[in-house]
Order: sequence, then structure tokens, then C-alpha cells
Amino acid sequence: QVQVVESGGGLVQPGGSLRLACAASGFIFSNYVMSWYRQAPGKEREFVASITGAGVANYAGSMKGRFTISRDNAKNTVYLQMNSLKPEDTAVYYCKARSPFREYWGQGTQVTVSS
Repeated sequence: QVQVVESGGGLVQPGGSLRLACAASGFIFSNYVMSWYRQAPGKEREFVASITGAGVANYAGSMKGRFTISRDNAKNTVYLQMNSLKPEDTAVYYCKARSPFREYWGQGTQVTVSS
């Protein structure tokens, strides 16, 4: 069975850092583009960052310079390092795995940036 499970969310103060992880199983991880999305209350889900199996990364404009996506194919895990966090970064963060023909989503992990 396919599983995509996020972890690492929590409460952090503005300006702080957090590292999210997404552990995948049930498919050939290295063949999938891995992405992070986020959704704040009452808002649409938005793209955050993606990384190909070869390690080529892409970021939404608002994230570039603060967030870094990486992957460890040996551990079937993708990471999102978030620095200089702002209250507007508060959202549920979701991990997505995508092949040319299939797509899998995790259940999300809550990130709250507040004083």
C-alpha cells in the first residue's frame, strides 16, 4: 500500500525555523517528483516547492530564499527546511508524490507561526 506521511510541524515563533519531513513507501520513490503544498484556513491550497528524482528543485516565488527542499532517495524521504518563518506561513503543509501517471497526497502537518 502507498503511504505518504508528513512530520515535523508545530508551533514556532516568528523568525524561527522548522524542518518538515515526508516519508514515503509503497512505490519507487526515486521515480517520483516530490512536492510541498500548503493550505491556510479559508484559503486555496498553494504550491510551495518541488524536487525531481535527480534533485532539481523549484520554488514558489514567495518561498524562494527562505525555504529549501531536499530529498534522500536512500531513505525515501523529502524535506522542507523553513527559515525566517512569518505568521503568514501558518498553514497545513502537505506532501505530494507524482509520477507521469499517478499522484499521491499525505494528510498534512500543521505549522503555526505565532508569538
